[in-house]
Amino acid sequence: MKKHNFAAGCAVLALGVLSAPAFAQTADTPAADPAQTADDAGADIIVTGSARAQRRFDVSYAINSLSQSDVQKIAPKSFADLLGTVPGIQVEATGGEVQNITRVRGIPTDRGYLIFQQDGLPLYHEIDGVFFNSGEGMNRYDLMTERVEIVRGGPAPIYASSAAAIANNITVSGGPQAHGKAQVTLGDTGLYRLDAMQSGPISDNTYFAIGGFLRQHDGYRYAGFPSDKGGQIRANLKRQLSNGYVKVSAEYVNDHNVFYLPIPTNDPRNPTVSLNPYIDYFTGTLNSPSLRNVNIKYRDGAGTLQSMQRDLSNGRYMRFFNAAVDYEADFSGWQVSAKVGGTKGKSSFDAFYSTTNPADATSFAASYLTAARTAFGPNVARLGYAFAGTNGASIYDPSTASGLVMSGQYRASESDFYSVQGDLSVTRKFETGVGTHDVRVGLYGSFYGNTLLQAYQDMLIEVRSQPRTLDLVAYSATGQVLGSITQNGVLRYTTTLNQGEGDAQMIAFYANDTWDIARGLRVDAGIRTERYSYKGIALPTTQVNLGDTTTLADDTTRAFTGQVLDQRLKPNATNWTVGVNYDLNGHFGVYGRISNLEVPPQLGVVSGINATIVKTKARQYEVGLKANFGPNYLYATGFYTKFNPFNASFAAFNPLTGRNDQTLPFIGEASVKGVEVDGRVAPIRWFSLEGSVTWQNPEYANLQNTSGADPSAVNGKQIIREAKFFGNLRPSFNFDLGEQKLSIFGRFEWVGRRYVDLFNRTAMPGYQTTGAGASLDWGAWRFQVVGDNLFNAHGLTEGNTRTDQFAGQGTSQAIYGRPLFGRNFRFIVSRSW
Repeated sequence: MKKHNFAAGCAVLALGVLSAPAFAQTADTPAADPAQTADDAGADIIVTGSARAQRRFDVSYAINSLSQSDVQKIAPKSFADLLGTVPGIQVEATGGEVQNITRVRGIPTDRGYLIFQQDGLPLYHEIDGVFFNSGEGMNRYDLMTERVEIVRGGPAPIYASSAAAIANNITVSGGPQAHGKAQVTLGDTGLYRLDAMQSGPISDNTYFAIGGFLRQHDGYRYAGFPSDKGGQIRANLKRQLSNGYVKVSAEYVNDHNVFYLPIPTNDPRNPTVSLNPYIDYFTGTLNSPSLRNVNIKYRDGAGTLQSMQRDLSNGRYMRFFNAAVDYEADFSGWQVSAKVGGTKGKSSFDAFYSTTNPADATSFAASYLTAARTAFGPNVARLGYAFAGTNGASIYDPSTASGLVMSGQYRASESDFYSVQGDLSVTRKFETGVGTHDVRVGLYGSFYGNTLLQAYQDMLIEVRSQPRTLDLVAYSATGQVLGSITQNGVLRYTTTLNQGEGDAQMIAFYANDTWDIARGLRVDAGIRTERYSYKGIALPTTQVNLGDTTTLADDTTRAFTGQVLDQRLKPNATNWTVGVNYDLNGHFGVYGRISNLEVPPQLGVVSGINATIVKTKARQYEVGLKANFGPNYLYATGFYTKFNPFNASFAAFNPLTGRNDQTLPFIGEASVKGVEVDGRVAPIRWFSLEGSVTWQNPEYANLQNTSGADPSAVNGKQIIREAKFFGNLRPSFNFDLGEQKLSIFGRFEWVGRRYVDLFNRTAMPGYQTTGAGASLDWGAWRFQVVGDNLFNAHGLTEGNTRTDQFAGQGTSQAIYGRPLFGRNFRFIVSRSW
C-alpha cells in the first residue's frame, strides 16, 4: 500500500494558512473551541423525538447525544463507526467510508429502519434509493455538525416516516462571536483530509456558518487506485427574530467511495488452508485496476447493441445539492415550526460483488469442455487459462499459485434522484384541572423520485488481491485458439438488466400530547398516519444470444423487450406510541412505552419487475431505568419487538445463469427481546469510564414459503447477521498540565457470534477489537493520534450474502466474508480561533 510523505507537509501548510486569523490572539487568551463551547452549553439538551428541547434525563425513551468533542475523541473511520459506539446499534463498518450496515436493536434489517435527518428533515425521504441510502450514504460528518442525536424506539415512528430509530444531525449555526476551526487528518492508509469551519456575525442579529471537508484516501484495502476522493461544503445564514429565528441552509456533496465486498479467506477444497498468501486477510481486496475499463453489453428495446464503458475506481459516486429553510417562532405561547428542504442529485455506482466460492481451476475448466466442443467443434482438445485480452497468447497457470479461479459480478448503476420535503407543526401548552398538556400537531409532506439503469455481468478472475481478469480459452491439439468461453475477462455479459423510474407523493399528519399529571409523573401519546401515491414504469427483459460465434460469453445476455409496464400503488401506514415516565427524584426515574411501527412498501416496487409487496408491521415494547448523578449516569432499557408480518425474502445468485433469479419468499414473524445499557462513571477527576452493552435474542418464527421450501427448520433460529451480544468500553485518563491538557483513551469493542444463513449452519465467530489514542491540547492547538484494531484481531462480517443465506457456506464457520480492517493509525492536528 502506498505511504505518502510529501503530502503531509502540504497539508500542514494548508492548516497554517487556514488558521492565520488565530495568530492575532495571544497565548494567554486563546479563543474558545466552538466544539467545547457547544458541550458547555448543555450537550444533555436534546430536541429529537420531542415537542420541545429538554434534558435527556427527562425524556421517556432511549437517546444519545454525541457532541463534536465526543466525536473528536472517538475519531471514527466512518459515520457507521461512530454509530457503533451507541448502545443498541450494531454496525458492520467494513464496507468502506459509506455503504455500511447499521442494525438497530430489535430491528432485523440491514438499515434497521434508522432514519437520518439534518436539522429535523431527511435529505431524501426513503431509507434507500438506487444503490444509495439516505442515511450513512448521504450524510457525512464534519466540523459543521454540532452534534448527532440518536433515538432508538420511543416516539421515532411519530417524528419520521418508517422510523424505528432516528439519527438527527444538528448543524452548526453562527452567533454573535466569531469562531473557526481547521483540522488536518493524516492516516497510514494513505489518508489525507482537511476540515475547516468558520462562523460569526454578519450584522446585528444575522449570523453565518460555513465549512466542509476535502479528502483523499488510498483505502484500508488498497485496490491500485484511491478508495475515497472528494468532499462536501455546507453553509447557512441565520436571522434572529424577536420571537424566534429563520435559517437558510445549503449543502453540496461530490464524493467517490469504493465499496469493499467480501473476500474468500480459506480454500473451499480444504477449509483449514488459508488463502492469506494470496489475499491478505486485513488488506486484500478483489477490487483491481484490471476492472477500470469494463465493457458491459446488452440490447435495447429496439434490438440495438449497446455498450457501457465502466471504471471501478469511480466507486459509489454521489453528487447532490440540498437547500433548506428552517423557521421557528413563538406567538404568545403558540410555538410554530416550519421546515422545508429540497435535494437534487445523481448517483453512479460501480462495484465488484462476490458471488460463488473459488473453484478448483482444473474442475472449473472441465465443466465447460462439452459446451466448448459444441460451440467451436470437436477439434477442441483442451481448455486453458490466459490473461484477458491476449487472445490466449499470455498463458496463466493456476497451479503455480492457489490452484483456484473464481468469478465475481461487476455491477453498474446510474440514478438521478430528487426529494422535496416539508414539515409544519404547532406546539401549545395547556393548563388543565389535572396537570398540563403540551400538544404538538404537525403536517409532513414529500415529493420524491428516481430513475434507474442497472447492468450486472460476471467476470473471471485469479485468486489474489487486486486480481487480474482471465480468459478461459479453447485450444486444439496443436495449440491453435479455436474460441473462448470468456471474452476479455467477461464470463457472461449482462445477466441482470433493469431500467425504470418512479415518482412518489406522500402526506402525513401527526400529533403528540405530553401530559404532566403530577410532579415527576408524565404520560405522552402520539399518532402518525401516512398516505402514499406511487407511479412508475419498468422495462421487462428477455434472454438473447448476441451472436458472436468466437465466445460463449454473450450467449445468455439480457435485452429489453420494448415493453413498458405502467405500475401504480397507493400504500398507507399508521403509527402510534404511548409512554409513561415517573421520576422518583432528580436522580432516579423509570419509564415504559409501547409503539406500533408500520413500514409501507418502498418506491422501488413500481420501478422493478415482480417485486414482493409487503407492509412490514412491528410492535415495540420498552421499559427503562434512568440514574443520573452529575458526570455519572446509567440508562438501561429492556425491549421486546415483534414483527408480524416480517419479510425475510431474498434473491440468491444462481451460478448456472449468473443471475439473482433464485427467489425465496419467506414471510412470517420475527421477535427480538433484550436489554441495552449505557453508562458513565467518573470516580475521580482524572479518570472516567464510558460504555454500552446490548444483549438480545433475535429469532425467526412462523415463516411461510410459497415456492415449496420447508421453513420449519428456520423457526427459532437466530436472525441472519444479528449478534446476541455486543458493546464497547471507553476508558479515558485526563491530566491537567498547566497550559496543556493531556488525554489518553481507549476503546474495547466486542461482537458475539452471528450466522450467515437462515438455518444457522455457518457461523461468523465473535470477535473483540482494541483501539487507543492520545490528545494534547496546547492553547488553541490540538494534537491527537488514534489507532484502531491494535492487535490485528480477526473477525468476519456479512458473509457472502449472494449465495449463502439459504444453504450456508458448506462449513461450520464462514470462509468467505468481509474481514475487519487491520491495525491502522490516524494523526489529527487542529487549531481553533
